[in-house]
Amino acid sequence: MPKKIAIIGAGWMAAYHVAGFRAAGAEVVAIADKSPAAAKQASQKYGVDKTFGETKDLYAALKDLDAVSIITPNAFHHPLVMEALASGKHVFCEKPPALNAADVGQMADAAKKAGKTLMFNFNNRARPESYAMREYFKSGAVGRVNSAQATWIRRNGIPGFGGWFTTKKLSGGGPLIDLLHMVDLALHFMGYPEPQFVLGQAFSDLIDNKEFKGPWGIPDVKEGITDVEAAAHAFVTFKSGQVLSLRNSWAEMNEREVVSVVFQGQKAGGKIQRLFKVDGIDATSIDSCEVYSQENGFPVNRTIIVEPDETMGRTRSAKNFALVLEDKEAPLNVPAEAHKLMKIIDGVYASAKSGRPVELA
Repeated sequence: MPKKIAIIGAGWMAAYHVAGFRAAGAEVVAIADKSPAAAKQASQKYGVDKTFGETKDLYAALKDLDAVSIITPNAFHHPLVMEALASGKHVFCEKPPALNAADVGQMADAAKKAGKTLMFNFNNRARPESYAMREYFKSGAVGRVNSAQATWIRRNGIPGFGGWFTTKKLSGGGPLIDLLHMVDLALHFMGYPEPQFVLGQAFSDLIDNKEFKGPWGIPDVKEGITDVEAAAHAFVTFKSGQVLSLRNSWAEMNEREVVSVVFQGQKAGGKIQRLFKVDGIDATSIDSCEVYSQENGFPVNRTIIVEPDETMGRTRSAKNFALVLEDKEAPLNVPAEAHKLMKIIDGVYASAKSGRPVELA
């Protein structure tokens, strides 16, 4: 029997989740949203029969539901995941996992206790470039990654002013937590080592400058709050001796938007990169995937050609979750990794606040 999955949250990311689940043979049976009108509109758009305004009504009505997909503002990830697991459902949750590492730890423990799958939409792991790069790691061609640089820089990318993205109580922070994909991908290539120390700094110089708003058309909230950073930089050391530098921004003086992971391994290095001609507009992006090695006494740079993916791995990531439920694929991510990631995010914010390095427990 096909797995039955419900979507919680009627936002634009639902398009990718629905497509991915259906590609895996799962059935999308309902959409729940606090706004009945939004749920209805989404159900009509995606051809889903049932809608709900409250998740408790969803669980009460659909006893044969297997899993839920959570697409809501960040502050609601933790309570919705905990509710779903308590209801005996598998969970696929949008990034970030939660507002902080403590909440992610609770979610991971609840999933283990319930015996249910908990995954997060770290969709850049599902990009064709990432699949291709992993083959080099599997072959032993790279060896251990000693160092990596994770970058998601936007020059003009503030997602509106006064909305939930810029309200720390709802979002957990600005671009550091919002654009954590490259940090996750770098850690994935590094083998997700245990972080030890973080030294970070955040900058808010441009966060209230309307000239740096992103091009997505998200409306401003006139009386809303904007209390997050515009950019964050950090250096992370690990108990294994590996190191990571990161740079995330919504508004920072740079040539263009750059989304990349660059790494240096014992045997080879590499890069996965997406450059944008216009910040935030996927149709203007240029993707590349490269491996750097030394062969026969000469430096060799390999360009890896893969099929383009305009969804940036979002559909494939959702498909992986549904296939995991069918025992047809291994999960692209596990809760323990999300916990380490959020420890680093917490550490950067703590270091930026104190002005000192932070040791991670």
